[in-house]
Amino acid sequence: MSIHGRSYRVITLNEFIIERQADFLHAKGELSRLLHHLGVAAKIVNKKINKAGLVDILGRAGDVNVQGEEVQKLDVFANEQFIAALRASGECCGIASEEDQTITVFDEGLSRDGRYVFCMDPLDGSSNIEVNVSVGTIFSIYRRRSEPGTPAQLEDFLQPGTAQVAAGYVIYGSSTMLVYTTGNGVNGFTLDPSIGEFCLSHPDIKTPTSGRIYSLNEGNHVHFPEGVKAYIRHCQKDDPATGRPYTSRYIGSLVSDFHRNLLKGGIFIYPPTGAAPKGKLRLVYECNPIAFVAEQAGGRASDGVGRILERKPVDLHERVPFFVGSRDMVSEAERFLADPPPR
Repeated sequence: MSIHGRSYRVITLNEFIIERQADFLHAKGELSRLLHHLGVAAKIVNKKINKAGLVDILGRAGDVNVQGEEVQKLDVFANEQFIAALRASGECCGIASEEDQTITVFDEGLSRDGRYVFCMDPLDGSSNIEVNVSVGTIFSIYRRRSEPGTPAQLEDFLQPGTAQVAAGYVIYGSSTMLVYTTGNGVNGFTLDPSIGEFCLSHPDIKTPTSGRIYSLNEGNHVHFPEGVKAYIRHCQKDDPATGRPYTSRYIGSLVSDFHRNLLKGGIFIYPPTGAAPKGKLRLVYECNPIAFVAEQAGGRASDGVGRILERKPVDLHERVPFFVGSRDMVSEAERFLADPPPR
């Protein structure tokens, strides 16, 4: 590939995975194949999202998921596509999805001997598609704890985030990107529609240690804990260094808000509220994978008290408060939560 007379090597996702095989401790190609099938499913979902306004796939599917939320048609489609792709990989013995009450166990063929389990939110922020706003897929991969050759068990999925072997997200927007980590930094791949391949576009992503963006639904302000209210007041004051307050940016899609803050510097907050006293986001397949990416990029992720990745899940759909982003901003928010200053 030549740009302005200079040659650049285009590295596809599959080439990158093969080149970085040494990153996958204890793996002999299984995780590489699993990530390859993940990329295939992401391309299929991306194609449907791009055509969503032209086919009968927008809108509600007439059902409610385990979270009590109305299931969107694209949610169902994305869930089915990722399940089918991961089943075909033969490396995955089970899946936990936001859309399903219980785990999906692959108890046939090579999958029964699969060494990994997969957790996912197949289409985060799907209601935004109707207004042409970016949405995403969040995923997390663990080594199973149960014996290979036996059906996957719930305990395989209820592991602390520190046990993740890979995690990331796909953001479907003006361009489609797959961002992931295996514990050796964070890399981003942009889908080139001309060749149908994810190509390395953001190598070794490092998030700024601080930033000027805070992202949360301020419509719930009255229901926030006092420490969160105090932190927001802090963000809204003029910064002595710039003479301006922080910028408030909230899309309502975790992937979209986090991706922007990851690249530009900022903090995403979903605190407990009166309606959701334990928080709203799910630990297993939303917070843990995003936290893993954040930490590997030099950021932090907290439940407001301590490190998210050290929490031991007690339920597949457990909800937690979530503070994630630039390291200094998350630490600062924790200080306000621990000791809110008087108004």
